[in-house]
Amino acid sequence: MARTTIRSEDITSGAIDVPVSGIAGVSTFTSSGTWTKATREAALGVTIKRVIVEVQGAGGSGARSGTNGYYNGGSGGGYAKKLLDVSSISSSTITVGSGGAGRGGTGGGNAGGLSSWNDGTNTITGNGGNGGVYSNNGNTLGSSATGGDINITGQNGGTQGGGYNHGGDSFLGSGGAWNSISSANLGGKGYGSGGAPASSGNSQGTSGAGGAGIVIVTEIAG
Repeated sequence: MARTTIRSEDITSGAIDVPVSGIAGVSTFTSSGTWTKATREAALGVTIKRVIVEVQGAGGSGARSGTNGYYNGGSGGGYAKKLLDVSSISSSTITVGSGGAGRGGTGGGNAGGLSSWNDGTNTITGNGGNGGVYSNNGNTLGSSATGGDINITGQNGGTQGGGYNHGGDSFLGSGGAWNSISSANLGGKGYGSGGAPASSGNSQGTSGAGGAGIVIVTEIAG
């Protein structure tokens, strides 16, 4: 039987069509937009059969106290991850939530925005974290996620009165850390984490802002 020799220059020039499979690319959304399969296929030079979608909701900001009383950190946003067959899907609307803005005056924190993937058939949502509760009655509850093969609830925001002065962690970020000196480390780190609480009694101007959301689309050729 005669053997066929495949030269690298033939592959490079496109003279030979070599099947491609496996992870081909990653689209990262830090703001809302549209994932379009044809555009990504043209950019990558492959046929996209499946995607792994990761959706992280934004974190909530911490509460701010007018005294050295009780105030809570914002909670982490929900995270969802799902493997999708996109053979019959042409595009998806991507929503990316903004982190809750820091609180400048006495009161509770601001909620983070939800993040989502919506292709008309599948909806995957990471809900935004809750704003820190201005209360001594427990923590700020973490937010949930829906539609994924894996759905992870964000961590609760800690209460100052209980000594847990932090914003809640998310799957893709760590909550801001409260301190008694300044606002330097109050904001959530990474994506979807909660901001720490603040106190005017410690010369802190605003509470920590929540970390922004993100949507990551890993494209798989086949």
